[in-house]
Amino acid sequence: MNPRTDPDARAASPRSLVFILLTVGLDSLGLGILVPVIPRLILDLTGQGLTRAAVYGGWLVATFAAVQFLAGPILGSISDRIGRRPVLLVSLAAFGCSYILMGVAPTLPWLFVAQVLTGLFGATPATAGAYIADISATTERTRRFGATAAAYGTGLIIGPALGGILVAHGTRLPFFVAACLSLLTVIYGFVVLPESLPPEKRRRMSWQRAHPFGAMQLLSRTPGIASLFVVLLLQRTVMSTLPATWPYFTMQQYGWSARDVGYSLAGFGLASVLSQVWLLRWVDARIGTVLTASVGLMLLTSGYLGLALINTSWITALCIPLATMGFMAGPALVSVLSGRIASDLQGTLQGVVASLSGVAAVLTPLVMPRLFSVFSGYSGAMHLPGAPYLLGAAMALVGVALIRRVVRRESRIPAVEGVS
Repeated sequence: MNPRTDPDARAASPRSLVFILLTVGLDSLGLGILVPVIPRLILDLTGQGLTRAAVYGGWLVATFAAVQFLAGPILGSISDRIGRRPVLLVSLAAFGCSYILMGVAPTLPWLFVAQVLTGLFGATPATAGAYIADISATTERTRRFGATAAAYGTGLIIGPALGGILVAHGTRLPFFVAACLSLLTVIYGFVVLPESLPPEKRRRMSWQRAHPFGAMQLLSRTPGIASLFVVLLLQRTVMSTLPATWPYFTMQQYGWSARDVGYSLAGFGLASVLSQVWLLRWVDARIGTVLTASVGLMLLTSGYLGLALINTSWITALCIPLATMGFMAGPALVSVLSGRIASDLQGTLQGVVASLSGVAAVLTPLVMPRLFSVFSGYSGAMHLPGAPYLLGAAMALVGVALIRRVVRRESRIPAVEGVS
């Protein structure tokens, strides 16, 4: 592959990079804080049982993901038109307002209104990704995308633990803490964050191309982009499979306690951060971004095959680090995509990435736990609780095949400049 270089990429100041990483980390920290709190708040607002609260909780997650799917490319296109800085700051402010709305919500519908607001402005990581693309040379993008993903993962590790501590002092307190984190970040960004997209690189807004399908169609004019979008969707879905099914799988298959599940998921989160910071940097420097994406998916396949087919708990635990190698593929794929798209469409690209993540966030909890349930109910040869991981391994292999297909096609034709 011949990624587009950016000799005129704007130099990144340390404060800008720190702010982007802090923004993404605090964004996920705020979301993570609410994980152990939302069920209790739903119980308080509805007065119904836990099983019904779980249904409402699922609809809240689906509402956020669906709105984010629609809004991601719109925000991305707006950032291509007016710049990254105002979109980042407004999005963070809207997040803070949505947390306050949840904290004062008198009834359940108010939580859904807040989730719609969060989904509308939930493209903070996408806009941050466009900012990184603006200020980074092609050779630096994979490492910086990996650091951004790791910052997001770190927030998701710390957030639930912090939320569990805060909720002991009141069900509503975690929402206001999350709001303060977002609003303080807005103030910090207003002071230290410069604009990364100069006026001469901005693009006129087109609402026809701002919706997800229009944006995908525009970007897919560049050869290979459509296939890489499919690979990214597969990678996002497969990586979401383990957290969506792991508690049910390990409790039934090995009789693990809730504490055992919690420790193993904490290890999963820690390994994902390490793979996206240290391992990604090391592998990418030695074999290149495209091969890094393929290797990450291959190691993910190996880990998931072990989870699906091995019945010894300690060996299964050893498969977790292999499975987390799939996180390397995410930043690598985004970097490959970014290198093929013109600088005035980076926001649109990152919006599509956010939309694909939203699709995976909706599909995975609907499909994979159901697959576990079906194959856990059979006896004999059809008894296969690890079926979600077997399907995930197959999806990762399809991703590898699609990458190889793009590589073969590009080796036979001259390099093509990104869409302009």
